[in-house]
Amino acid sequence: MKLTKHLLLFCFLTTLFSTGQNKEISLEEIWDGTFRTERMDALHSMKNGQQYSVLNFDRESGTTTIDVYDYKTLEKVKTLVNSSNIEAITYFTDYTFSNDENQILLATDVESIFRRSSLGKYYIFDTKTNQVTLVAEDKIQEPTFSPDGKKIAYGYNNNLFVKDLNSGKTTQITFDGEKNKIINGITDWVYEEEFGFVRAFEWNADSDKIAFIRFDETNVPEFSMDVYGSELYPTKDTFKYPKAGETNAIVSLHLYNLKNDKASEIKVNKDYNDFYIPRIKWTNNPDVLSAHYLNRHQNELDLWMINAENSSAKLALEERDKAYVDVTDDLTFLKDNSFIWTSEKDGYNHIYHYSNEGELLNQVTKGNWEVTSYYGYDEKNNKIFYQSTENGSINRDVYSVKINGRDKERLTKSEGNNRASFSADFSYFINSFSSASTPPEYTLNDSKSGNLIKSIKDNDQLSEKLLDYKTSKKEFSTIHINGNDLNMWMIKPANFDESKQYPLFMYQYSGPGSQSVSNSWGGANDYWYQYLAQKGYIVVCVDGRGTGYKGAEFKKVTQKELGKYEVEDQIEAARKLGKLPYIDETRIGIWGWSYGGFMSSNALFKGNDVFKMAIAVAPVTSWRFYDSVYTERYMTTPQENPSGYDENSPLSHVDKLQGDFLLIHGTADDNVHVQNTMRMVEALIQANKQFEWMIYPDKNHGIYGGNTRLHLFTKMSNFIDDTLGDKRDMTKENKDEKVKIKG
Repeated sequence: MKLTKHLLLFCFLTTLFSTGQNKEISLEEIWDGTFRTERMDALHSMKNGQQYSVLNFDRESGTTTIDVYDYKTLEKVKTLVNSSNIEAITYFTDYTFSNDENQILLATDVESIFRRSSLGKYYIFDTKTNQVTLVAEDKIQEPTFSPDGKKIAYGYNNNLFVKDLNSGKTTQITFDGEKNKIINGITDWVYEEEFGFVRAFEWNADSDKIAFIRFDETNVPEFSMDVYGSELYPTKDTFKYPKAGETNAIVSLHLYNLKNDKASEIKVNKDYNDFYIPRIKWTNNPDVLSAHYLNRHQNELDLWMINAENSSAKLALEERDKAYVDVTDDLTFLKDNSFIWTSEKDGYNHIYHYSNEGELLNQVTKGNWEVTSYYGYDEKNNKIFYQSTENGSINRDVYSVKINGRDKERLTKSEGNNRASFSADFSYFINSFSSASTPPEYTLNDSKSGNLIKSIKDNDQLSEKLLDYKTSKKEFSTIHINGNDLNMWMIKPANFDESKQYPLFMYQYSGPGSQSVSNSWGGANDYWYQYLAQKGYIVVCVDGRGTGYKGAEFKKVTQKELGKYEVEDQIEAARKLGKLPYIDETRIGIWGWSYGGFMSSNALFKGNDVFKMAIAVAPVTSWRFYDSVYTERYMTTPQENPSGYDENSPLSHVDKLQGDFLLIHGTADDNVHVQNTMRMVEALIQANKQFEWMIYPDKNHGIYGGNTRLHLFTKMSNFIDDTLGDKRDMTKENKDEKVKIKG
C-alpha cells in the first residue's frame, strides 16, 4: 500500500515537472501554516513494550487527549485522559507517567521563563480512579514523581518542596532560596542555556533521598533589560548573567534524606577551585550517586561515585582534552552498575563500556564517524542501539551492536535523517525519517532487522501540495576549501539557465559542533530559500571548519580563535563559487543568526572584496559580551586570551565595511544581548559607515510572535532585492567584462 502510494506520487511528480509548476511560494504562506508538517507529539513507550501513548490535540474543540496505541496493529487501544472530561483543565500541553504508569502528571497554563525553563500549574491524574489532584496552588517548576510514585518533588521560589500524594502534605526541604541570590534544585541561567537542563535534583531508586545542586549567584553580575510593553512606563527584567571572565555562581552538591528530614552538603576529595557540576545521576544502588565535575576551562571532566550513607566519594573516570570535553547525556548504569559512556577521546564520538569501578571493559563502537545518539541497552539480547553518521556526515542511521562491539547491524534503510524511538522492551522502534526531498514520515520497525512493519504517519499531502509550487532541488556536494572537503548544499532557480548569471546568497551558522548542511527536511528557512530561488537567486550553505560530525580535530581547530578559520572558509568558498560561470561574483551576499550573525558581519568586513552585502540577526559582536560557560569552553577567559577575543571581533573591523549591511536584534534577547548590536552601531557610526538596522521591541533571541517573523523576513527579502537584485541578463560571454554596480 505504501509503495503503491509513493509510486503514484512519483508519477504525479513526473507529470507536474513535465507540465511545469505554476504557483510561487509567498512569504505569508511560509508562516501561516500552509506548509505545516504532521508529527507525533510526546510519544511514550508503555512499560509492557507492546503499546505506546501519544499526546493528541484537537484544534476544533481545543481539547487534549492521551491516546494509547498497539505497536503491532497501530490501532488505538484506549484514551487514557481527555481534557474535556476534566472540569479543572481545558487542555494540557505535556504529560509524564509515574514509574508504574498508574498516575499521570499533566502540565497546564505553562509560561516560559527562558529557553528551556517554565512555570506551570500541574495536575495528577489517577488512571484507576480518574481523580484529578492539583499539585500546588502556585505555578511551580519541574515537578517529578518519586520512583515509587508516592511523592512529587518540585521547585518554587528557588526552594525545593516534596508533596506526599497519600496524605496530601507538602514539605519544604530548602529554605534559603532567594531571587538573584540562591537557587536550590533548579539551574541558573547559564547552566540552563549551555548545559541544557533545568531540573537540578534527582530521586534515588528507593525514593528516600533527593540529591540536588545549589547555586549561590550572589556575586554574579546582573544584567537588566528594558521591557517596553504597553503601559506608560517601561519595566526592567533583571537576572544574573555571568559574562566571559566574570564571576560564576558557586555550586555545591547536597543531599536531602526523607527518613530524617535532614539536608547535608556532599564534598568530593579533590580541591576544585572554580568548577561546574553539569550532571548528577543516581546509580541503580540507591545509596550511590554519580556526579560530573568539570573545571572552568572545561578540559578536565571527572566522574565521581558518591556513597550517600557515609558521604565518601571515589573518582571513577577522568576525561582530558587539550581543547574541551563535551558533557555527555549518555551515562547509563546497567544492572551490575557497570556503565555506558560516550566520549570522543579517540578523535570521534563513540560508545564505551566501563566497570562499576571505572575500568574500561570495551570500546563498543570504532571508526572515523560519530555516534550522534545513544538509545539504550537491551539487556535480554545484549544489544546497544544508537544513531550515527557512518553513512556520511550529513546522514543519520540507526544501528544495533552487541555490547562487546560485534554483530553490528544497520537497521534503517533510507538515506537521510533517521531517528528512533524504541519500545520499552526494545522489540520495536518508531522511526522518524526525513530527507531534503522527503518530509517527515513515521514508521513502525522491527528492532532485530529494522524491517518495516507498518506506516504510522506521513506527510504525503504536503508533498502533493508542494508539487503545485515552483520548487528546486537541494543539491548536496563538497567544496574543497583551505585543504578540506567541506559539506555544501545549493539551491538553484527552478528555471535555471547555465548560460545566465545569478546573484549568490549564502547562509551559515558555523558554531562549534553545529551542522547546517544536513540531508533532512527543513523548516521555514528552507521555504524562504525556495522563495529566493523563485526570484532568481542561487542559495548556498557551506559547513566550514569548526562545525560538527567530522571528528574532534575538524571541530576543535577553532579553539581560542572563534571567527578566524570559519570566516576564512566562508570568504574562500564565496570566492571559489564566484568563479563559476553561472554566478555573478559582483553580487554575493551572506546572512546568519546568532553565531551566524557574528560570522556574516566578519565575512562582510574581512571579505570586503568578495561580499557585497550581509545580514546579521541577533549577532554576537564581541565574545566579551557573551556568557562564561559557552565562551570560555572555546576561548578560555578574556584575561587569558585577549587577542583571541578582540582580533576576530567584528567591532575591530568595522573600518573595512564597503558593502551593504543590515543589523537586526530583539530588545528582550536574554541570550545574545542587544548590547552587542548597540556596540556595533556605535562603532559603525564612529567609523562613518552607513548601514541599515532594525530593532524588534520586547522580542527575545528567536524574534517571533504575531506577525514578527513575517515582518522580519519581508525586511530581509527587500534588503536582498535592493542590494543584490540586478535586472541585467548576464551571460558567460560577457562575464569578464562585468563591472561592479552598487545595487
